[in-house]
Amino acid sequence: MKNKFPKRTYQGLNEVWEDFRYIIKRRPIIKRAMRDLLSPAFRERLMLVVTEVNGCRYCRTYHASEALKEGITDTELAELLAGQIPTDAPEEEVPAMIYARYWAESGAQPGPEDVQELIDVYGEEKAAAIHVVLRMIRMGNLMGNMADYMLYRLTFGRAGV
Repeated sequence: MKNKFPKRTYQGLNEVWEDFRYIIKRRPIIKRAMRDLLSPAFRERLMLVVTEVNGCRYCRTYHASEALKEGITDTELAELLAGQIPTDAPEEEVPAMIYARYWAESGAQPGPEDVQELIDVYGEEKAAAIHVVLRMIRMGNLMGNMADYMLYRLTFGRAGV
């Protein structure tokens, strides 16, 4: 039986276009998310949660390094890289990290009740900022994984995993 590529990838150009269009339409909230609404450490936690679900080695390496620069402890980073919600993460960020994992596992298709719960916890604007950060890292993850898929195919499964 032939091995399958083990990482999440885009399944077609429509999926790439949907993520790209989502991000482009929300440029103003991206600026606010990066400057005011989400701390750099919070963004890195969210990005690492999504990255661990999607399995992008490039994003994992980069965001692990950034997380340490933003003051995330070695212990917390190890838990994030193991796909866990860190026990010493700020309590107010835990609901967003749990949501981020579910969001990534569902292929960016959370249920409306889950989206509403995120809004109830963080408010409309902060929930929108969380969503745009999740979508940006998803796009980076899946693009990185697509590069690995090409490497995997070119080497008959010996590289890119």
